[in-house]
Amino acid sequence: MRIKGKIVFSGIVEGQLVVSKKAISFLGGVDVETGVIRERGHPLEGIGLKGKILLLPRGKGSTVGSYTLYQMKKNGVAPSGIFSVQGDEMVASGAIISEIPMLYEPRGELLNIPCGKRAILNAKEGYLEVQD
Repeated sequence: MRIKGKIVFSGIVEGQLVVSKKAISFLGGVDVETGVIRERGHPLEGIGLKGKILLLPRGKGSTVGSYTLYQMKKNGVAPSGIFSVQGDEMVASGAIISEIPMLYEPRGELLNIPCGKRAILNAKEGYLEVQD
């Protein structure tokens, strides 16, 4: 399955998908030392983002979340790629300053893909290729 999107930051990464149907707050909602989602009650609470391709509807919270994503990258625990339904400024600017390949505005159903699938996020040509 291939889903096209618009490019925020160019790059190509391969990895396991972490799919969130709920927005994620990087500031306070993710541990910057481990990359684990710690937001209480979030469906992905306890799941690590290190080296994963994160699919999400959007980010939430303060613009400081961009710098939190940057700190995660510096600590080696950030997602390797991001595909967001909405191209909100917080996640997009965090991806840019962290040099994390990112797409947004999928042309197709993004958030019904099961977690754990392997995929290639090609943010040079603008698509996510989900492997069977």
